[in-house]
Amino acid sequence: MLYNNYMERKTERLQDLEIDTFGFEEALEYGFQKRGQVVTLNPEMVMNSKNNAELKTIINNAELVIPDGVGVEIGLKILGKKVHRIAGIEFAKAMIRKYRENNLPIALVGAKQEVLELAVANLKKEFADIKIVYAHNGYFDNDDLIADSLKKSGAKLALIALGSPKQEQFSYNLKKEMPETLFIGVGGSFDVWSNKVERAPEFFQKAGLEWLYRTVKEPARFKRIFPTLPLFVLRVIKERICKC
Repeated sequence: MLYNNYMERKTERLQDLEIDTFGFEEALEYGFQKRGQVVTLNPEMVMNSKNNAELKTIINNAELVIPDGVGVEIGLKILGKKVHRIAGIEFAKAMIRKYRENNLPIALVGAKQEVLELAVANLKKEFADIKIVYAHNGYFDNDDLIADSLKKSGAKLALIALGSPKQEQFSYNLKKEMPETLFIGVGGSFDVWSNKVERAPEFFQKAGLEWLYRTVKEPARFKRIFPTLPLFVLRVIKERICKC
C-alpha cells in the first residue's frame, strides 16, 4: 500500500493479524498523514481476537497496527520476524506533540472524570497552547451521543481510553464519519498522564517489562496477565512449528 507516493506500508502476520513494521518515527509520520485508526496491539488483544471476530476484523482494517506489548515483539521474533516494540503511551504522547505543533484540535475520551480532568490539566501544562476541544469520561451508555459531540468538536486527533475492545469498536465505528481524524486507542494512558498511576521506572520501560512492574504494583492484574501471556507464547510457537 502506498501513501503520498513515498511511504509504503509493510506488515508481518502474527496469529492471523497484520502488524506494521515501521520504526517509531516512521509510524508517527505515517499515522499523522494517513489518519484513520491506530491499534496499539498487545498479547491480550491478540488472544481476544481469536474468539472475537469483530475485534479481529477491526484490527485487520486499522490504518496502523503498532506492536505495543513486548509480548507481540517476542511473538514476532519467535516467527523469525524482526519488528521492534512501539510503546503506545509514548506513541500517543509524540502524536499529541505533533498535533500541537501543527495547531490541530485534540479530543480525549475515557477514564474516570477526575482522572480525565487531571490528564487534561497536565497536558495543558506540558504543551503550551495545546488545543483540546473536547473531553469526556468513559462512563457513558449512549455511544451515538458522544460520537455526535466528538464530530461537532472538529477534533483531528482523538485519544480513546475505554479499554479493549470497546475503544477499538468506538474508533472503528467513527472513523468513516470522521475521515480527517486520527483515532488512537490508548488504554490506561490517561491514568499515567493524570499522575494517578506511576509509570514503570526507565529500566522496566527499556526492557519491555512495564507489564511486570504494574503487576507487582497492582496484583489484581495478575489474573489478566496469566494465563493469557503463556498461552499466547504457546500459540505462537505452535504457529512457528506448523509453518516449518
